[in-house]
Amino acid sequence: MRFLRRLSFFLLVIGLASFTGDRPAYRLFSATGQPADYDQMLQELTQADVVLFGEQHNDALAHWLELQVAKDLLKLKKPGQLVLGMEMFERDVQPLVSQYAAGTLADTAFERQARPWPNYATDYRPLLQLARENHLPVIGTNAPRPFAKVVAQRSLTALDKLPAVDRALLAPLPLKVDYELPGYKNMAAMFGGSGTAHGGGAQNIIQAQALKDATMAHFIQVSRQPGQTLLHFNGSYHSDHHDGIVAYLRQYAPKLRVKTLSVVTQEQLPTLDKEQVNIADFVVVVPADAPKTY
Repeated sequence: MRFLRRLSFFLLVIGLASFTGDRPAYRLFSATGQPADYDQMLQELTQADVVLFGEQHNDALAHWLELQVAKDLLKLKKPGQLVLGMEMFERDVQPLVSQYAAGTLADTAFERQARPWPNYATDYRPLLQLARENHLPVIGTNAPRPFAKVVAQRSLTALDKLPAVDRALLAPLPLKVDYELPGYKNMAAMFGGSGTAHGGGAQNIIQAQALKDATMAHFIQVSRQPGQTLLHFNGSYHSDHHDGIVAYLRQYAPKLRVKTLSVVTQEQLPTLDKEQVNIADFVVVVPADAPKTY
């Protein structure tokens, strides 16, 4: 009888622990919504040629996890086999990014000249510091803002007469846009179809997005060497549903092995919401009330 009472007490304690135990900061799921193991995910990422980490730009937990993934891949890859790529730096500042990662440019000069995002100090500087300390190449992949802005206002035809020096900062032109991609169709609905937004019609906005997607894909493809894994950080909209950057990577280098992650917020963490299923190879769920950096 005493044994049964002890057993009952033990089971009660276990039950309470499972009910009131630690609250995780995030949950990791496979594309289909099954719980995923972090270490198993890392093993899959090490075999990829390109890893696209889709973030919410102001998500503190996402930025912490990005740094952990970069550190862990660095441990698993051989020297020279890991490269970092970042949407947050545009192609015209690549010389500065390379100098900083190599340790030949001071912080003050880099921050003054490289046009870092406002949340650079808290969210992206740790990644560059990791690269600097471990001699990792860093590739800024994004189209310079003036080109995206003029496309949003006047369409891709505004780039037709660009000089060669400017064309070198972008994806190969002329650029083909597939308006049937889910992400672009969502943008069309968001901006009212043929209505106007941001100084141009919805089609122009989509073309500007496509210019960014294609430029990032192009410089991911040309910057990566055989045997390397290029870990790229971008807004999740650029890679969700294997869309955007992934679609252009399929055009430029269809044999590349690409894996995607996407960070999403949910009110509850134990299960993946239906609308988040299949948005990426791995889905990171963080609480809706998690801290933001801005």
